[in-house]
Amino acid sequence: MVFDNLRDRMGGHDKVTPMGIAHNSLFTAKEKIELLNQLKADVTGATQEGTDLGFDPEEIDQAIAEVRRGVQSGVGAETVIKGDF
Repeated sequence: MVFDNLRDRMGGHDKVTPMGIAHNSLFTAKEKIELLNQLKADVTGATQEGTDLGFDPEEIDQAIAEVRRGVQSGVGAETVIKGDF
């Protein structure tokens, strides 16, 4: 297949991390922030239920800050592949 999926591009099923999302060139900065905010809500809920998803809300906050720093530097406004799929 010409386009592989996001998990495969990021190293497999066990390699999706907040910072990996923050540095992924397939998403715009807006999409990264939306994904990270949703992930933070999921992690916060899981933490309250006593489930560990492998990272904590602080790690997600760091990834969000990284995306924002990139936007301030002029990075991340567009994806590598433009257009509709």
